[in-house]
Amino acid sequence: MIATSLINLSYLIGALAFVWGLRLLSSPDSARRGNTLAAIGMAIAIIATMVQPMAGASNNYGWIMGGMLVGGVVGMASAKKIQMTDMPQMVSIFNGLGGACATVLAMVELMHFYNGTQALGSGQLVIVLLALLIGAISFTGSLLAFAKLQGLVWDNSLTLPKHNLINNVMFIGLIGLTVYLFIQGFSAGVGLAIGVLVLALIYGFSFVIPIGGADMPVVISLLNSFTGLSAAAAGLIYNNQIMLVGGILVGASGTILTVLMCQAMNRSLWSVLLGGFGGGAAAKGQESGDQVAKTVTLNDAAIQLFYSNSVMFVPGYGLAVAQAQKALKELDDLLEANGVDVTYAIHPVAGRMPGHMNVLLAEADVPYPKLKDLDDVNAALPSTDIVVVVGANDVVNPAAKDDPGSPIYGMPVLNVWEAKHVIVLKRSMSPGYAGIQNQLFFHDKTKMLFGDAKDSLQKIVSEVKTL
Repeated sequence: MIATSLINLSYLIGALAFVWGLRLLSSPDSARRGNTLAAIGMAIAIIATMVQPMAGASNNYGWIMGGMLVGGVVGMASAKKIQMTDMPQMVSIFNGLGGACATVLAMVELMHFYNGTQALGSGQLVIVLLALLIGAISFTGSLLAFAKLQGLVWDNSLTLPKHNLINNVMFIGLIGLTVYLFIQGFSAGVGLAIGVLVLALIYGFSFVIPIGGADMPVVISLLNSFTGLSAAAAGLIYNNQIMLVGGILVGASGTILTVLMCQAMNRSLWSVLLGGFGGGAAAKGQESGDQVAKTVTLNDAAIQLFYSNSVMFVPGYGLAVAQAQKALKELDDLLEANGVDVTYAIHPVAGRMPGHMNVLLAEADVPYPKLKDLDDVNAALPSTDIVVVVGANDVVNPAAKDDPGSPIYGMPVLNVWEAKHVIVLKRSMSPGYAGIQNQLFFHDKTKMLFGDAKDSLQKIVSEVKTL
């Protein structure tokens, strides 16, 4: 009795650590502490689970420790080696592995059920089937999301004619087979269960295919919620409270984040799932008709920035690709020392995952109060002297405001053209992830500075130091 009470107390402490750690993750200033606290909670939960009396568990500790060792080594090596630009890919892979774990657990329980070594009631069978379906969809969907983010595949190379219709038919068939499997129960046999598993894996892959590259932050959040739900189902299967609580927290936070991402893009989740928004055959960036983009020299850019009253930086994925965040922070420090008010405009879907820019700037020790959200930025832009766009594209495109034919029309964007001057740092005139040309490049207030963002910023820093 005392041992059971201690185990339950450990689970409670672990769950509280999860909740408080998640709370701390809401701010870059406290995110590292939150991550550490959640990791401590997970360690407590693992230890409590391992000391919990379980039938036949004495012969499994070698496998358990072996799995923990392999997983720990892989996780540590990945965390040390991964570049910030590849963080979304790592999130997708780890998220998919979580779904795979739930799928394996569900399949093991089904194998025991059909082999006659374990009985499953109706409620238990429903939970097992849900874990199987959601986990499998999350697994293959996350793998494809990784491949898209890594640039290994392009949407148009996989999308079939009437792909959404194919997905709908496949989904209905999957649900129908699962219901039939549940109704038949033990008499259905393991073959049908394997068939449901295979179809769910195929559907997870097919489900993500038509979703455009610009919608990947939403997809990552959605798949994250799927993995959380599958983990919660696994917790119900094994009557493990900490798995249940952790799964619910991940599922709920992923769902909330998905809704927020959709609101930030002014699109419904259904329209995201239907796909067709960017990531395919991008429009050619040089096709700009008679429009001509004006350029600015490094010296002129440095002078403008140094003698301004207010400067706002708009970071995008290009900043992450160039690993230019520390060079940007150095420029920030020089401008602040000269009395320039420096802030950062953060769009909710900038980058390749939710919070990508926040994490990137936190790595460079940019104070969190300097990071402003969409509404605050747009209110401040008319009085801002210079906006410096570093690698952002679709989130500063005026087409979202004035071109009803644009695929991003209606999407809330940063109205940088309302500032007094705009400097855009880009390698070329190529379009963004949505695959459309950015009319900001040709705006009267805009001047382009071509080149690698890190190199350009370092040269601007050198110019500012001579002033």
